[in-house]
Amino acid sequence: MADNLAVTADEFKSRVLESELPVLVDFWATWCRPCLRIAPIIEELATEYAGKLTVLKLDVDAHGSIAQDYGIMSIPTLIIFKNGAEAEKIVGAGDKSFFKSFIDKHV
Repeated sequence: MADNLAVTADEFKSRVLESELPVLVDFWATWCRPCLRIAPIIEELATEYAGKLTVLKLDVDAHGSIAQDYGIMSIPTLIIFKNGAEAEKIVGAGDKSFFKSFIDKHV
């Protein structure tokens, strides 16, 4: 995983909730096979949407309090935040076109 995509509980407010851009947060864990399968897609999307959308990844094992705050029960879960609030949530893996259609509604 690209280190610049990682977000911690301490950074969550400043990097996600206070962001000027919409933010896609991928809630994941190292033991989650579907999470690992979509990781390259998420990294590609971070590059493709640069300047329009911030893409971050939050390890639910390391930062469980944030995952709990947003009701993360299954992973991968992806949430788009806009203006400091949850705009939309999807649960599960998909292909690149699936994620692009999810994102395109918010950018």
